Amino acid sequence: MAEMLDVAEQEALAVPVRVGEHFDRQLRYSVAQIAEFARISGDANPLHHAVRPQRGSDFKDVIASGQQTAAAMMGLVASYFSRNDDGIEREMLCLNFNFAFKAPIHAETEIDLRWLVSSVDFNSRLDGWIGQLNGSAFSAGEDCVVARGTVLVRRLN
Repeated sequence: MAEMLDVAEQEALAVPVRVGEHFDRQLRYSVAQIAEFARISGDANPLHHAVRPQRGSDFKDVIASGQQTAAAMMGLVASYFSRNDDGIEREMLCLNFNFAFKAPIHAETEIDLRWLVSSVDFNSRLDGWIGQLNGSAFSAGEDCVVARGTVLVRRLN
């Protein structure tokens, strides 16, 4: 059963995930990184490999596959919630993630990955905190990917 805790109760318990908590990372994919990720993941779409666009394509250069950015976003979440740099040892599991791909991410452009914790509930059956997250990948002036995620975070100490 989920149990709602107010902010003061969360702080007193040294809750390992808090409402309003946010984290981000900046990155840039090279043409080679995009092609290598596509190759490893079995994505043969020429948009991720060809330096020159296919005839009739609206894309003028190589774009990252959606799964590449989704993987980077999930990796950011996993790294952030398994850290212990704040004196709280924790472990985490990704329970559910959904991604909507709104615009292409081009090679050699800055990408800002952002996550915000929108809600936290303690789950006694799972012995941990369930965090609901809202995320985005922002590049070239627009949200290219929007995401929602659910994580389980457990305190170890």
